[in-house]
Amino acid sequence: MKRVLLSFALTVLGASVAAAQAGVTKDKVEGITNLSRVGTTVACAGAVTPAAVAGIKKMGFASIINLRMPNEPGNDLAAEEAAAKAAGIKFVNIPMNSTMPEAASADRFLRVIAEPSSEPAFIHCASGNRASAVWLIKRVVIDKWDLAKAQEEATALGLTSPVLKQFAADYIQAHSK
Repeated sequence: MKRVLLSFALTVLGASVAAAQAGVTKDKVEGITNLSRVGTTVACAGAVTPAAVAGIKKMGFASIINLRMPNEPGNDLAAEEAAAKAAGIKFVNIPMNSTMPEAASADRFLRVIAEPSSEPAFIHCASGNRASAVWLIKRVVIDKWDLAKAQEEATALGLTSPVLKQFAADYIQAHSK
């Protein structure tokens, strides 16, 4: 039993160290699922309630980039967009299918994130996987980060989906110079 507890504690500690090394912090905010931040530059998260949008503005984010599909259960794009407008924060929806992502979604994300009015950006989907995947792509393709370093950060942000990991790797390979 002690070995199991020690093993569990070391696993948790290792994950915390990896997140810290990647510069990622985890926060708990009412109405936001799986919130992870990289300094003041970006946050990647899962589902967001419209009521949480004013808090996103108070955290200092200039934009919300929603990667959810319009027909996803629990996704109220109109209410989230209205809350963003009321809070004075830029809102962009870039629908990205989590099981069959398309390069066009990543292309559009890279164009939006490159706009000076977009950062700091609050990027979200339902779980944080798509948000972390497009951030990984941005880190390598635009910021010219080393792939291993960018993957470590994306993992700390919440990238666990094998489909999205492969999508990001394929996109990066096709678009890196």
